[in-house]
Amino acid sequence: MKRIFDIIGSFIALTFLSPVILSIFLIIRWKLGSPVIFTQPRPGKGSKIFSFIKFRTMSDTVDIDGILLADKFRLTKFGSFLRNSSLDELPSFWNVLKGDMSLVGPRPLLVEYLPLYSDFQARRHSVKPGITGWAQINGRNALSWEEKFELDLWYIDNYSFILDVKILFSTVMSVLRKDGINSQTSVTMEKYKGSK
Repeated sequence: MKRIFDIIGSFIALTFLSPVILSIFLIIRWKLGSPVIFTQPRPGKGSKIFSFIKFRTMSDTVDIDGILLADKFRLTKFGSFLRNSSLDELPSFWNVLKGDMSLVGPRPLLVEYLPLYSDFQARRHSVKPGITGWAQINGRNALSWEEKFELDLWYIDNYSFILDVKILFSTVMSVLRKDGINSQTSVTMEKYKGSK
């Protein structure tokens, strides 16, 4: 039932939001150039790697040595708007339609984190990652990594269709309120360095 819900939900989202997606695509192309879509390998269910897609929000500005500047210097004003409104996530509905992701589940993190997880934390890969999840409506990037993992595992152990509907509804409200977009010390979430 969850997969059927994902297919229907992502198809409806891609269909009805296609004018918004096209508009954002053209604006990014005009402001930042190519590529418009940001792709990155992420681990999915069973730690299987897939190409995660979203709209690009950062420039490719480098320092005098050719090294990319920190996120806070590369995040554009329009990119910040996309993140604050979560519009940068719209292409990820394609990942859901393909079956790489679910509408609801633990967020897909970086491949480099895989060897850093404890056995407890690694259980987050026993389900498909989601566009939104229990951690996203309970603090998002304002949470510590340990808090995020605990919330991810709570979701896995307490999954139900009703819970998914609740999370999707709460996600819309969180986006409108712009809750927990950034961490306390960065414009994005600090990298995970392993459990203490």
